Amino acid sequence: MQSLDRRIVRLAVPALGSIAAEPLYNLADTAIVGHLGRQALDSLAIAVSALAIMAWVALFLTTATTSAVARMAASGDTDGAGRAVGAAYLAAAGIGVVTSAVLAGAAPGLAWLLGARGPVLAGAAGYLRVSAAGVPFLYLSYAGNGHMLGLANPRTPLRVAVSANVVNVALEAALVFGAHTGLLGSAAGTVAAQAFAAASYALASWRSASIAPGRPTGPELRLLLRDGHRLSVRTIALGVVPLAAVAVAARLGPVPLAGQQIANRLWNVLATSLDALAVPAQVFVSSAIGARDPGAAERTGHRTLVIGFAVGCAFGVVTAALALGAPSLFTGDPAVRRAAVIGLVAAAATQPLAALAFVLDGLILGIEDYRAMRRAMIGAIAAFAPVAAATAAFHGLGLPGVWAALGLWLAARAGLLYRRWSAHVRAGGTR
Repeated sequence: MQSLDRRIVRLAVPALGSIAAEPLYNLADTAIVGHLGRQALDSLAIAVSALAIMAWVALFLTTATTSAVARMAASGDTDGAGRAVGAAYLAAAGIGVVTSAVLAGAAPGLAWLLGARGPVLAGAAGYLRVSAAGVPFLYLSYAGNGHMLGLANPRTPLRVAVSANVVNVALEAALVFGAHTGLLGSAAGTVAAQAFAAASYALASWRSASIAPGRPTGPELRLLLRDGHRLSVRTIALGVVPLAAVAVAARLGPVPLAGQQIANRLWNVLATSLDALAVPAQVFVSSAIGARDPGAAERTGHRTLVIGFAVGCAFGVVTAALALGAPSLFTGDPAVRRAAVIGLVAAAATQPLAALAFVLDGLILGIEDYRAMRRAMIGAIAAFAPVAAATAAFHGLGLPGVWAALGLWLAARAGLLYRRWSAHVRAGGTR
């Protein structure tokens, strides 16, 4: 068991950097833009929430590729694994260009639907239009990330993530504070960092990976798109809830919205870090299936859930502790700082639930039951909606109401996924 724990940690810790890359982009944006004033912070909150759904829709480029490469590599089908990676890169390029064009055109309407009005609407729409240029690079990075993780190589994603975030912070600081380009400069810095990351992944895939991308054929593309459809429906359902939470916060007023942006960015970096445990859960379960070793898959599930819950409790304490001083790093507005403190204290209780939900995501991805994931995500919305609606109607519930709704969503999601994993184990590890 100790050997398995060491393997989990060796894969999860480096994977942390690659998983946290996008949340860290957003955290840097928040820290820099927060000093431009409440209006800019509100615009960023709306824009980042809209961009999140564009990112989530294409996450199958990582998740489906990781499972396919890990399973095929374990079974000795290196040619099939290479074609699966090639299909991911090809799909990323095509879908990324189309999504970029749609986002650029729909930016004002999307921001309006999320509650932005007046100057906040103009700022959010401008940020979205600039950010649209980075979508193809982000999707290509997802394909490269799936390639590396499928080969149980999280160190390359870690190097890419660290380097890209250094580029992001340096460019944003220069553009916003040096060139005085404001909110649009922040978006441009992130686009440049995304382009850097995509180029780094492509270089690693074609020059240093043990299984290089191959020329995809029709079956690989159809399989990826089929899995992508199943995962994207699940991901859209997953994205509806955070978007709805932002929309509710926007209706509470500009101060709660700005405070929620700060609290959510800090929570998201920590919570997404918990997703690092989903990587060994997915990779080791996929590899066990490829090697026809159901016992190894069951042991992986048990240990990742135990470790995940323990780390989630620790991160809950850290989240609460951040309320003591972290908001002042993002804004000089006392009212926004108070709102962020309330949000962080309320958010702390959800971290253990997030840990369980994310680890179970990895386990179900490992057995490639994408229909079960879709059903769980859609079903969990029913736990979120009543409290979210009550908070939108009764503003006195405030940000604690928003986080209570999110906590119920995470709990329902974890419960539904755990039921599917338990059924898999009881069936003897058959898919």
